[in-house]
Amino acid sequence: MPAALTPHLPALVRLRHDLHSHPELSYQEHRTAGQVAAYLQALGLPVRQGIGKTGVVASIYGTGFSADHPGPGVGLRSDMDALPLTETTGLPYASRHTGKMHACGHDGHTAMLLGAAHLLSQQRDFAGTVHLIFQPAEEGGAGAKTMMEDGLFQRFPCQAVFALHNWPDLPQGQMAVRVGPIMAANIRFEIRVRGKGGHAALPHTTRDPIPVACAIVTQLQTLVSRTLDPVDSAVLTIGKIEAGTVENIIPNEAVIYGTLRTLRDDTQATLVAGIERIAQHIAAAHECQALYIHKPGYPNTTNTPDEAALMAQVMAEVVGPDNTHPNIDPAMTSEDFGFMLQQVPGAYGWIGNGKNGQSGTSLHHPGYDFNDDNIALGAKFWDTLARRWLKLKRA
Repeated sequence: MPAALTPHLPALVRLRHDLHSHPELSYQEHRTAGQVAAYLQALGLPVRQGIGKTGVVASIYGTGFSADHPGPGVGLRSDMDALPLTETTGLPYASRHTGKMHACGHDGHTAMLLGAAHLLSQQRDFAGTVHLIFQPAEEGGAGAKTMMEDGLFQRFPCQAVFALHNWPDLPQGQMAVRVGPIMAANIRFEIRVRGKGGHAALPHTTRDPIPVACAIVTQLQTLVSRTLDPVDSAVLTIGKIEAGTVENIIPNEAVIYGTLRTLRDDTQATLVAGIERIAQHIAAAHECQALYIHKPGYPNTTNTPDEAALMAQVMAEVVGPDNTHPNIDPAMTSEDFGFMLQQVPGAYGWIGNGKNGQSGTSLHHPGYDFNDDNIALGAKFWDTLARRWLKLKRA
């Protein structure tokens, strides 16, 4: 543990537990943002609130630098929002709000970055500026995009930006990153199958959309396996079907709801075209119509080479080469940090959250909890990474 952080660690753990007890959903992080801002202001840092609705940014200037003369800038990003889940951990600091829970560890991400604020603010022997970005609404609200639309990188210029997420599939004390896509893009879609309803006893007078919808779902299961190169990755899931009101009425319409996750933009385009083609042709074969409705989600989280390499080097320094995975396999989960990486070079990595060398429950599980041992480790990582990036930039 960094000596400079030792006296502050108990307070950071208490703050993390407090945030866990009072989770707030996307764009509702008013209490969380207030706690974060107060902590940063107590360190003497200039703080801006309300960026992207409920986001917070604090800037730490190296010796000889200021808002008027910031020098090179690097961004460190943490997310703050919780999930709409009812917690089952039974912990003393469990959520006090039914239906809201920190089931993805964002409370821990916030504590790690506040720990880094201590280390960076106490020893400012670096040439440039570190911007600490506390982001709202990662869980489906595209808070990264909202902060950017509110002028994040214009008001706080960054030549690189980095993020870190706790990862239950890695033991605590290990870290991972990779060059290129580390998290998938995702979209949601609807397929509205329109037929002609009528009496269940007179199906010949109708164009029943339900079996048509079922046929579409069945055929979509072959789209990935028979369209993509086997070494490419994609996940197409139908999660919901709606149709009808009662048993003896054939409805006019059936609606299919699905998601698509891909690691490459061209793969996404190919599969979207395939979904629409299959739906329309199967519907036409049964004298029905199919309307495809596209709902854009998050882009790929694609790490740029130099920044990912730097992140891997710092990970190896902080946890040791044997505990660092510099070319980890990507995950098909999604992250709105991908929006930031579309505008600024950077990298996104994982910090192991497994307890006793074993992975715990999965992210987004009602029994999940962040590992407090990562607060000091994450703070040290952020402190080292920011200083190393600024040193390389100066060189």
